[in-house]
Amino acid sequence: MDAVQKIADAVLYEGYVLWPYRRSAKKNQRRWTFGGVYPRAYSEARGGDDPWLMQTQCLIVGDESSAVEVKVRFLHVTERNVGKRRGEDLEFVDELRVGEERYLAWDEATEREVAIEKLTLSDLESPQRTEIEIPSGCSEEPLADPAGEAAGALVRRWRSLRGAVEVGAEPLREGVFRLTVRITNTTPWEGEDRESTLKQTFVSTHTVLEAEGGDFVSMTDPPEEFREAAEGCENIKTWPVLVGEEGERRVMLSSPIILSDYPQVAPESPGNLFDGGEIDQLLILNILTLTDEEKEEMRATDPKAREILERCESLSSEELMKLHGAIRDFKMVRD
Repeated sequence: MDAVQKIADAVLYEGYVLWPYRRSAKKNQRRWTFGGVYPRAYSEARGGDDPWLMQTQCLIVGDESSAVEVKVRFLHVTERNVGKRRGEDLEFVDELRVGEERYLAWDEATEREVAIEKLTLSDLESPQRTEIEIPSGCSEEPLADPAGEAAGALVRRWRSLRGAVEVGAEPLREGVFRLTVRITNTTPWEGEDRESTLKQTFVSTHTVLEAEGGDFVSMTDPPEEFREAAEGCENIKTWPVLVGEEGERRVMLSSPIILSDYPQVAPESPGNLFDGGEIDQLLILNILTLTDEEKEEMRATDPKAREILERCESLSSEELMKLHGAIRDFKMVRD
C-alpha cells in the first residue's frame, strides 16, 4: 500500500501551501480549495455551491462473500495563535520572535481518518453508517527564550466536526455490485462567513477502497460488458480511479482532483511540494534562490513549509540533476 499512500497523501495536501510557501503570498491567503465537504446548513444557505456531501459510486466484481474496507481521509483546519508571555497571561500577537526563531499566526491542519473495517457485500445490502464525532479542542506549545525563560506559546484550537460515512452495496446482476460511499457533514453552523466555516469543513476529503475476494472495475475506461453499469454510477464532487501497480484492481482512490487510473508519483521527486501542476525542478530551484528573509518567513509560516525548505537545501548535486529529466520505457500497444 506504500504507492497508494503516496498518491493519497499527495491528494490530501494538494494546495495546502503553495509557492512561494509564505504566509504573505496572496495565493496562500485563500486556501482549502479541494475536496471540501461543508456543513449542511451553510451549503444550503449558499444554494449548494459548496457541497455538504460527497458520494462515490463504483463497480465491484465478486460475490456476496467479497469484502471491502473503506477509509475516508480529510484535513481539519486548526487555528494556530501566537501568544506573548505577559506575567501569568498570554497576549495574542500576529508574530513573535524568540531568540533566532520567528513565529507567525496561521492556520495549520490536522489529519483525520474514518476507517471502516472489512464488511462483506452481503452485509452492505443494508447500508452501514459510521458517525463522525470530533470534539473541539485546544493545545498549547510553550516557547522558551535562549535562557530557558518562558517567552510565549503557540496555542492551537480546532472546532468540533459532526457527520457520517454511509457504505452500501447493491447487486446489479450475477457477480456485479454497485458500491456507494456517502460522506455528509452535519456540523451545526451559525451563519458565519466562508473563512470561519472552513474550520467546520472536511477539507481535501477523499476515500480509499480496498477489496478482498473481488475486483474493482475501471470507471475511467470500463470494459464494454460493464460500460452501461458504470455510466449509471453517480459520483458527486469526486471520481474513483484504480491505484497500485498497473493492472491491479484491488484498490480504488476516490479523489476530488481529476486523476487517471494508476497515477504515480515520479520516483525522482524528493517529496511532496503540494502543487502537482508544477514541475518539481522549477519549484526547488526557485526555493533555493529565495533570500534569507524569505526563507525565514517560509520556515515560520508552517512546519511543512519548513520541511520543504530543509529538504530542498539538503539535496545533493546528483539529486538535483535527476530532476532535470528521465527516460522511461513504455510498452506500445497495437490493435
